[in-house]
Amino acid sequence: MSVPALEQRMEALEVRLMHLEAALDEMTRALLLQEQQSRAQAATIQRLEEQLRGLAAGYPGTTDAEPPPPHY
Repeated sequence: MSVPALEQRMEALEVRLMHLEAALDEMTRALLLQEQQSRAQAATIQRLEEQLRGLAAGYPGTTDAEPPPPHY
């Protein structure tokens, strides 16, 4: 194989590598953003669950602490 052909192949490989690195960087940024959003959503869900438990504990209609009626 001639030197110019090898140089062309090398240049083509470098261009492909550059595009792959750019795509990898973009995917990494997207993944980090999704992870941040997922953590924020998990924190929100946990906070809402705690609020719901607090509301349910203060609600007089909850039957968790009451024993079942005698006919059961």
